Amino acid sequence: MQAGFSAARLAALTRTLQDYVERGEVAGVVALAWRRGATGYFEALGLRDDAAHLPMERETLFRIASMTKPVTSAAILMLVEEDRLALDTPIAQWLPELAAPRVLRDPGGPLDETDPVRTPLTVLDLLTHRAGFAYHFTAMGPLAQAYAAAFNGFDARGDVNAWLARIAELPLMFQPGSRWHYGIATDVLGALITRVSGMSLGDFFRTRIFEPLDMRDTAFWVPEPQLPRLATAYGVDADTRRRVVEDHASASRWANPARFQSGGGGLVSTAEDYLQFAQLLLRRGRVGDTRLLSHRSVDLMRSNFLTRDQRRLPAFGHVMWAGQGFGLGLSIVDDPAQQLPQGYRSMGSFGWPGAFGTSWFADPVEDLIGLMLIQRRSIEPFPMAVDFERRVYDAVDD
Repeated sequence: MQAGFSAARLAALTRTLQDYVERGEVAGVVALAWRRGATGYFEALGLRDDAAHLPMERETLFRIASMTKPVTSAAILMLVEEDRLALDTPIAQWLPELAAPRVLRDPGGPLDETDPVRTPLTVLDLLTHRAGFAYHFTAMGPLAQAYAAAFNGFDARGDVNAWLARIAELPLMFQPGSRWHYGIATDVLGALITRVSGMSLGDFFRTRIFEPLDMRDTAFWVPEPQLPRLATAYGVDADTRRRVVEDHASASRWANPARFQSGGGGLVSTAEDYLQFAQLLLRRGRVGDTRLLSHRSVDLMRSNFLTRDQRRLPAFGHVMWAGQGFGLGLSIVDDPAQQLPQGYRSMGSFGWPGAFGTSWFADPVEDLIGLMLIQRRSIEPFPMAVDFERRVYDAVDD
């Protein structure tokens, strides 16, 4: 087999994924493994909608959530290459709303007890999640409540200027550059792309990335004729632990073409489309005859920017950076032995998952890309992506 996988071991991968479907933990899954220029595994299992008994298909559309972030980061690097941006330039030049943000003295303290920023926010701060922004679920105390209030319903309103005005009212959680903290930084990058390019984020992505890479099904919204292809998104009920419908194609937020174009998490895509983008980064800026980024830009994206002290700080409640660092919109494995219990990716492997359970990784040592797409939002860790990766690596046979 051209891709160098064992057929018997790929069958074990299918059984592992099918078990999740049969236990009812997910409605369905699309999984893909690509290696050495060939797709060696591509399966659609289960249902894209439980109630209607619609089968999962290879062409099913998924809300990829934070898998949007690497796309936005790549778009920023394209503007840097064109000398329209610089990584170390303060963003106030284009986003004056954020020229003088305040910083909380205590991350969980009162919103009116703040200090001025010691250094201005830069493009690099945003790319590396060291700008001091948060999400409502990564903030504490009054700030968490303020984030929840500010962003309630923002999906329905596409005015990036109004969105930035709301952002400017919130204090930062930490001083810019001081630590990694997950938040809306990549959404701010999306607003920056809009200001610098003079285009909507969706139009910039479409003309500069999606059309050149033949990513026909990737966008911030789903046209009505394509809505039947959109998988139902589920959450998990905290009491019953059962899946509950969170977003359905019949009344989906993603059916609204005027919805906010979130550079941090708004895209819908397919496995084959995102494979094209993953190849762009694995191939250092080029897919086939199409080059969108230089080698150096992609190498920077795939380099750790966190300091030793920053890597010691917990993220999402645990030590996250022992075996991996964070680059420009991507996590990068630089000590595989410290990646346990995952521990399968090779040195230099990279990726970034999404909140609905979508995940992907690219491994330059094995010339390998793995993609697993589900629609299951859960606060607690869910081991399906780890099991998928383990079985993919088990199947390498050459």
